[in-house]
Amino acid sequence: MFMGASTEQGYDIANKSREIVRSLIKDDIKELSPNEQDIVERIVHSTADVEYAKLVSISYDFVENSLKALRNNEDILTDINMVKSGITQYDGNVECFIKNQEVIDIAKSKKITRAAAAIEFAAYNDFNGIIAIGNAPTALYKAIELYKSDKLNLASIVGVPVGFVGATDSKEVLKSSSIPNIITKGPKGGTPVAVACVNSLIQTMNRD
Repeated sequence: MFMGASTEQGYDIANKSREIVRSLIKDDIKELSPNEQDIVERIVHSTADVEYAKLVSISYDFVENSLKALRNNEDILTDINMVKSGITQYDGNVECFIKNQEVIDIAKSKKITRAAAAIEFAAYNDFNGIIAIGNAPTALYKAIELYKSDKLNLASIVGVPVGFVGATDSKEVLKSSSIPNIITKGPKGGTPVAVACVNSLIQTMNRD
C-alpha cells in the first residue's frame, strides 16, 4: 500500500509540475508543433529552468527524421554513459563507446579526445541512427565532420553540449548544417537536456 501510494503521489507531482511548466512557457513555444512543444516542456521540467524555452532551436526535419529512426529501431549513440543511462523505454540499442579500448587507442594515436574518437569508432562500425551529445563539443564537431565527408550515416543529432569552451560554437555549426538537429543556444545544455529530448521522442513514438 505504501509503495503504491508513493508511486501515485510521484505521478501527481510530475503531472502538476508539467502543468506549471506549460503555463510558464506557453507563449514562447506556441509556434512549435505539439511534438516539439513536448520536447521543450520536458527540457524545462528536467532542468527547472524556463530560459530553455527561449534557447531551444529545432530544425524543421528533426522530429520527423528522429521518429522514423526510432520506429526502425535504429541505434542511439551518446557521448557519455550518463546520457546513455538516462535514456529509457527504448527497445533498440543505446550505445556509448567512450570506454571502449579501441576508442582509447584511436584517441591516443590521433591525439583527439575520447569523445571524438568514439564518434569515429561508431562511423567505422557502420553506425546509423540518432546521436545525442550533452557534454562533449569535440564529439559534435567530429560527427559533423564525418557526416559532411560521407563517412557517417545518421538520422539526426541532439546537439546540446554544455560549457564555455567550444559548446556554443559547435552548436551553431550544427544548426547551420544540413543535419536534422536540435540545439540549445549559448553555453547551456548538458546531460539532463539531452536525456529529456531523447526520452520525449521515445514517448511520442510509443504513443503513436
